[in-house]
Amino acid sequence: MNTTIAVSEDIRDQIKEFGHKGETYDAILGRLLTSAKERQLQELLMDETDTSPIEEVIARARAKWRK
Repeated sequence: MNTTIAVSEDIRDQIKEFGHKGETYDAILGRLLTSAKERQLQELLMDETDTSPIEEVIARARAKWRK
């Protein structure tokens, strides 16, 4: 089942820029969503927030387990 989504002409034209000749808006938006999800996953996996260098972690573990 298909649906209609109201977008401005400017947004429609921007979506078209991502498309290939003869490609449907459904296909264009599907590719864009897939790309956005992959980028989010990559950013999540590469996020270094709350991380420590491996050398530091190993040194702390060695110091803790020497006791």
